[in-house]
Amino acid sequence: MVRCCGLVTVKNEPVPLKSVEVDVHVQGHVATVTSTLLYVNGEERPLEAVFVFPLPGECAVCHLSAKIGDTEVVAKLQDKQKAREEYDDALSSGHQAFLLEESDQSPDVFQLNVGSLPPGESAAITLVYISELDMQADDALRFCLPAVLNPRYTPQDMDRSQMATVTSVPAGTVPYTLALSAHLSSPQPISKVESNCDLEPLAYLNPDKTQATVSLSPGHLFDRDVELLLYYHDAHKPTAIVEAGLDTAEPGSLMRDPVVLLSIYPEFPAAVTSSLSTVGEFIFVVDRSGSMDCAMHSGKDAKMRIESAKDTLLLLLKSLPMGCYFNIYGFGSRYEHFFPKSVEYNQKTMDDALEKVKGMRADMGGTEILQPLKHIYSQPCIPSHPRQLFIFTDGEVGNTKQVLDLVKINGNSHRCFSFGIGQGASTALITGLAKEASGHAQFITGTDRMQPKVMQSLRYALQPAVKDISVHWNLPDGVSVTTLSPPLKVLFHGQRALLYAQLKGENTAIPEGSVTIQYNLLEETVKNQLSFCLRPTGETGVTLHRLGARTLIRSLEMEERAAGPEAKALREKLLQLSLQSGVSCTHTAFIAIHKGSGQTVQGPLLHRTVPTPGMFFIPTVLNAPTRIMAKMAPMARMAAAPPMPPVMMFWDSMEDDDEMFDGVQEPESPTDPLLQLISLQKASGSWEMESSMAKVLKKTDDELDKLMPVGVDKAVWATVLALIWLYGFCLDAQDEWQFVAMKAASWIQAQKVDCVSQCVQAGNALLGCQLQQKTLAL
Repeated sequence: MVRCCGLVTVKNEPVPLKSVEVDVHVQGHVATVTSTLLYVNGEERPLEAVFVFPLPGECAVCHLSAKIGDTEVVAKLQDKQKAREEYDDALSSGHQAFLLEESDQSPDVFQLNVGSLPPGESAAITLVYISELDMQADDALRFCLPAVLNPRYTPQDMDRSQMATVTSVPAGTVPYTLALSAHLSSPQPISKVESNCDLEPLAYLNPDKTQATVSLSPGHLFDRDVELLLYYHDAHKPTAIVEAGLDTAEPGSLMRDPVVLLSIYPEFPAAVTSSLSTVGEFIFVVDRSGSMDCAMHSGKDAKMRIESAKDTLLLLLKSLPMGCYFNIYGFGSRYEHFFPKSVEYNQKTMDDALEKVKGMRADMGGTEILQPLKHIYSQPCIPSHPRQLFIFTDGEVGNTKQVLDLVKINGNSHRCFSFGIGQGASTALITGLAKEASGHAQFITGTDRMQPKVMQSLRYALQPAVKDISVHWNLPDGVSVTTLSPPLKVLFHGQRALLYAQLKGENTAIPEGSVTIQYNLLEETVKNQLSFCLRPTGETGVTLHRLGARTLIRSLEMEERAAGPEAKALREKLLQLSLQSGVSCTHTAFIAIHKGSGQTVQGPLLHRTVPTPGMFFIPTVLNAPTRIMAKMAPMARMAAAPPMPPVMMFWDSMEDDDEMFDGVQEPESPTDPLLQLISLQKASGSWEMESSMAKVLKKTDDELDKLMPVGVDKAVWATVLALIWLYGFCLDAQDEWQFVAMKAASWIQAQKVDCVSQCVQAGNALLGCQLQQKTLAL
């Protein structure tokens, strides 16, 4: 019997990765992340360690180096196939080699191969990436260090040999440690930092509080994504940063010329922000794969993902305007829809949909979103009802690029609002869906409630659409601009829009320029202008250049996948841009070689797969891929995965197996008083006086009847009481019921009764509140 000491996997194999140290440098809205991974070979033979791990989908990976003893080897970026061949050659020659490459299927998954690590030797691998910080609804800037990488479902028609093999263990049992420290720098004072993990106190480095440091508390369990929420004063202030190029770069190239990053916050007129549409086709697409039966978080009383999605559907169905159209899809290994085509929203269709929502379960196998999207896009749009797509998924999708390509092709026919549910949701998928279809992306992690984030997106969907967006540059003579970002297709009130551009030429006499964003809104032309200095500001190195290059690389990659005969030329353009900027792409990889003794390893290397945290563990009966150290032997990496990944076996065992759910009781009505009250509302926005409503208000039927003003319609009385209860007892959850209340107030106003003030007065007395009629928008 073999006894392993130290860190081991669930297979009782030693884990060569011992620790991860992360250093984050935040400058305004941009983070530079340096991760150092310490590998130690505690076994008696040389080994190869393979680590498949997540990174932010839109980050720019720009550095890899390895330190062995006192020697540091800096990786070079080159053609991916050539890098793989050099890696093989190095190991065959007895050298150490390190290979970092992006997944061919999803840009938020990377694989690091640490090859031929001799017994007793250690190697510290450092990788660097740059990413933008997402703006949240409460004006926080969100930094997320992805830790969880759940196994991703491989559709039946995909070549599984191209999929990265993900090894996951239960969250909290990962056999290596994490330390993280962050240095924050901002033009505006830093108000506070919050996190889903325990932090050491925020330490300010200067009197004006524009610089600070913060770190994870000791003993952090690597059981979740690490999230930092940074709060700045005046976070909505438009900014422009100009970064100087490299004098050593090729003249006329992106890396030689200055680059400007513009952060713009469109401010719509008040009349627009309060004006909500009453038309539209709303299609809700809900992930019903087996993984949706996981808890939202690891805390006490956490709901299952599917149950939280059902509560959210209840809110959405009650919040839709009368006369719009809607449908609901559920998807897994197959898909189904509530109605053959979108139906008009009324009392009957709402009741039918709510009854079907009650029976929804996470019982549809794997996560195949491509087919339901194809079906939706095959349905003709309804005239005068713009299509709005809401997608809820835990993001465990293997064919991310294929899905995004489809959404881009159909991007002009709809807007997409995407929601990543739980730890490990693919950032590339969730943000990509919204980006390609002019929508908005949200992530629901930790103890976040899904409902307020979804309601915020519904408000965006109901706001008047921005049309004919154009960007106009006003620059001095001799200075021109090449935009690196894709054209702006969507703007939302108060939401940040980022633009990268390359500045060419020079005019020392006029050091200023400006940019104007122009668009049409409710048949009126709106302009937002930002002036900026053309001289480089601050010491940012080439951070903005690399982010600009990353933005252009992602656009070119998508063009290449859609191209026919032009694909080869686009590939060459991608290669050139990637190598010139030092930012990896789907065709390049980082390769570092440390020449050792030169003695060929006798026999196959030990192969050790480093696990990542997962929200659930899927046991595998497959042997890990092994490596035969022959010159022509295939490598155990992304291009040579097992015939069928373990995750596929799991889903196959559940696919189309509805018998296993026989005898499962249908879910009961909501137990949350707020959801109970909302579930009683009619599609029109009114409530009926009934015993179930009295129960929510904690009154008897007699008490409700006794205080009802004489001659008042019971529905008006019940609706006023509902509004008083919402404003009086659930004000902290107003983001969730705002549309429910708006519908109720509109319905009351439409009744044209003159007893509203009497009802409000009597309702206050009954419920113990002191609310004014105007507070209820009546």
